[in-house]
Amino acid sequence: MFKHFIVATDLSPASFAVVNCLGALRACGAEQCLLLQSLTYREAASTALSYHTEPIEGMLKEQKEFLEKEGFAVEARIVVGSPKQEVTRIASEEDYSLIVVGAQGHSLVAERLLGGVAYGIIHNTKKPVLVVPVENKPGEEDACEPVSRRGFNDHVLFATDFSEIADNAFTFVEQLVANGARKVTLVHVQDKVKLEKHLKERLEEFNRIDHGRLEELKERLLKKGGPYIEIEIRYGKPFEEITRLVREHNVQLVVMGTQGRSFAGELFLGSVSHNVARSSVAPVLLIPAVR
Repeated sequence: MFKHFIVATDLSPASFAVVNCLGALRACGAEQCLLLQSLTYREAASTALSYHTEPIEGMLKEQKEFLEKEGFAVEARIVVGSPKQEVTRIASEEDYSLIVVGAQGHSLVAERLLGGVAYGIIHNTKKPVLVVPVENKPGEEDACEPVSRRGFNDHVLFATDFSEIADNAFTFVEQLVANGARKVTLVHVQDKVKLEKHLKERLEEFNRIDHGRLEELKERLLKKGGPYIEIEIRYGKPFEEITRLVREHNVQLVVMGTQGRSFAGELFLGSVSHNVARSSVAPVLLIPAVR
């Protein structure tokens, strides 16, 4: 499913915590990993002038050795250029099937992966992106530990609005089930903001129709060998209800479709999937729209 994947590392404590989560990707068919450290031109010049490449190479080696112990074939590479551009370029040109980035709190981790860079990867790539949250160690300001929920095949939550984008993302849930996912929750949230003023009286009708749609998705998963499938219909703000389900039901992986850029090139900022990625306590797999 994700045979070849890239980890966008900046060698921060948070990135080390992300690396420590990735052994579970073996259950998704992952075999080969590229650890990619991207230096800006200014950083590269500073490093060259100071003859200070050993610490970077040493930390990359440490991450590489850890992933090799998890059973992956690993390449570590340092490139020069815009991190978000280099990650998306290499993923496309070398046909990697997944990009992994880290998330700390409500923003993506560290200097080169903060805000614009990591979200630039999400918005611009045509590849699936796995956003892995990490947790600060209690009482240690600059130390991080892996997120506790990282059994990617234990409990998968798929959130859908029944769009074409969501249907494309669902094919990845089918693959997870085929690879042995133990439990899947299918959820649709009736958007309170959209329904409250003029359509709330039809909520029961909408729930009945959408429950039928979720049942159809359930049948597709059962045919793939899905052992335990649950259906949830919620009412409220979609990203709040989804993240509440993640917390309350011990979800280990969220799968969602994402629009990324519109065909006019504008960013869809603040979308449900990106709000979930910022807030979820479990890893979020974002599947970009087919173009």
